[in-house]
Amino acid sequence: QVQLVESGGGLVQTGGSLRLSCAASGSFSTINLMGWYRQAPGKQRELVASMPTGGTTNYADSVKGRFTISRDNAKNTVYLQMNSLKPEDTAVYYCHVSARRYYFTAPVDYWGQGTQVTVSS
Repeated sequence: QVQLVESGGGLVQTGGSLRLSCAASGSFSTINLMGWYRQAPGKQRELVASMPTGGTTNYADSVKGRFTISRDNAKNTVYLQMNSLKPEDTAVYYCHVSARRYYFTAPVDYWGQGTQVTVSS
């Protein structure tokens, strides 16, 4: 089992910045991917950014050039630096981790509890 603890959400004005963090702990041998999703009221959850281990970072078109995802593999932590925030970025942001319990088992998806990001106009 993997536990994810998120932090860093809050209220910010348009044009401001926030940094989200998500630390993974528990029983796993490898992390395949770490990333962030978000869900605004009345909308489906959508990918914001993902960072596969040893792979290519992927961003939603709406955040390219403004958000940066990074990882500290020694700490099993993923970050999302959000700059030039817009009101349409307002949502609950969820950390997503895909991890294997053992090297020979299939990866399992885990989700954080969500952290609210509100951008005021």
